Amino acid sequence: MKTADHKIYLASKSPRRRELLRQIGVDFELLLLRSDGPRGADVTEEVLPGESALDYVARVSNEKAAFAWDLVRRRHLTPRPVLAADTTVTIDGAILGKPADRAEAVAMLQQLSGRTHEVLTSIAVHYKDFAEQRTQVSQVRFGVLSPASIAAYCATPEPYDKAGGYGIQGSAALFVEHIEGSHSGIMGLPLYETAQLLRLAGLPLP
Repeated sequence: MKTADHKIYLASKSPRRRELLRQIGVDFELLLLRSDGPRGADVTEEVLPGESALDYVARVSNEKAAFAWDLVRRRHLTPRPVLAADTTVTIDGAILGKPADRAEAVAMLQQLSGRTHEVLTSIAVHYKDFAEQRTQVSQVRFGVLSPASIAAYCATPEPYDKAGGYGIQGSAALFVEHIEGSHSGIMGLPLYETAQLLRLAGLPLP
């Protein structure tokens, strides 16, 4: 399978994912899905009853990629591989999404303080008859966070658009004692798995 050109569609608003794709030389065009508004989101990110974190991220990334590929066809856009992703944080069996407010962000960081949690990022690529998905799981251990550190961090914009209430690429890197897994996966796009899927979809990568 060969791509129409050497570009992909990225179905994500995340600036971190854009930076990571540029890091590995992948050219892309944004194909953004609606996340709110009168008609609601194109793909719901609500956790289904009894759904595990692993099943959740896989489902959401696949649904985003499928919806975006359908947009390509309906809008008669240039056919290119569509990449979508979803990241979540889990601890004690609970899924920690994006905090709705400061109180929720503080509570999440208090829960993560001094403990190990998992960061799961699932990526999906759809292109013509090709549709595949991969999920990368990393373990992240935080040191013990003081109330002052949590309060200072939650006074910045950083926690509020990120699963688990923190971004490892920002000042929350100071919280991280140890990671096991993929640093780029914790940021929101595991580059090894991403490159694997894009190659399978026909994108020429080294």
